[in-house]
Amino acid sequence: MEKIPQIVSQSVLKESAELPDDTPTIQGYDFNEGIDYNRILESYKTTGFQATNFGLAVEEINKMITWRLSDESIEDEKDEDYLAPEVRKRTKCKIFFGYTSNLISSGLREVIRYLVQHRMVDVVVSTAGGVEEDIIKCLGKTRLGDFKLSGKILREKGINRIGNLLVPNKNYCLFEDWIMPILDEMLDQQKAKGIVWSPSSMIRYFGEKINDEQSVLYWAYKNNIPIFCPALTDGSIGDMVFFHSYKNPGLIIDIAQDIRKINDESVSAKKSGMIILGGGLIKHHICNANLMRDGADFSVYINTANEFDGSDAGASPDEAISWGKIKHTASPVKVYADASLVFPLIVAQTFAKHVDIFKLDNFQNDSNKN
Repeated sequence: MEKIPQIVSQSVLKESAELPDDTPTIQGYDFNEGIDYNRILESYKTTGFQATNFGLAVEEINKMITWRLSDESIEDEKDEDYLAPEVRKRTKCKIFFGYTSNLISSGLREVIRYLVQHRMVDVVVSTAGGVEEDIIKCLGKTRLGDFKLSGKILREKGINRIGNLLVPNKNYCLFEDWIMPILDEMLDQQKAKGIVWSPSSMIRYFGEKINDEQSVLYWAYKNNIPIFCPALTDGSIGDMVFFHSYKNPGLIIDIAQDIRKINDESVSAKKSGMIILGGGLIKHHICNANLMRDGADFSVYINTANEFDGSDAGASPDEAISWGKIKHTASPVKVYADASLVFPLIVAQTFAKHVDIFKLDNFQNDSNKN
């Protein structure tokens, strides 16, 4: 009998190394057991590919939510203000949350509003569109369209397309009617009281003025959660500031206040976590703030970008470790996916499951303030 050549048997039948006994086995959900959405989502971790990254992201966010300073050894504490057991039990991970404007344009706005409404995040960073689209949705509706609609025809009809979302020009006219008197008020306060506005203080004022419970900005104002937007003029707000500079010139917007404020938020955190939906400015701004404390302790990125072109959106968590933006001892996760698909499911497996804890924490914090 002819023997298999030795080089073939050595190559194809190469002896396996033994994997550790605790190495997870790949196993998906068995629908013979019925439809149980919680167990389906739990099965993602052992499904492989991005489903596993989804499961790891759920774990990482739950660590952010449940961590308390009391979990750490008191022997390492150098600040006398944090020695009391009750203080340590109340001291939580500070969660920095970022999202791009298209997500507010989409139905993720309601998910984001839920997080801010229940004080589940502590610091927010968004783009100009992420601010103005929230207000615009209080004034007019965003409609569902199609990715293939003709830009030429839409332009002729005065309708703007964001992916497969449609925003009529009328909505921006309503926004102009709403914001122009507010810019007048801000200028009056600047002149009369010496107030120098920053992007975050402007956004807080917008949240107060919109006075609409559908709004992310409204709940950020109510719950004293800062929303930072270093490129506030990169959108319709910038257009309005431009027009206002002709009608009623003199308004000053100071970004220096905000870089100090967001960096102070980072430096003062006993533990910090980052949840970043998308890339670019919002991703870098949060990561750079966490550089000031030698990196975030917990991190989850969700976007579709790859790193082959050196873009910030595509930059991996490991690249952030090289800059000191994520601690080298951390276990960061990136989910390569469209946030509109996966983030509601992640919230269902994390924040929504802990809503009672947040409500109790908020009650206790409010009681201590009073």
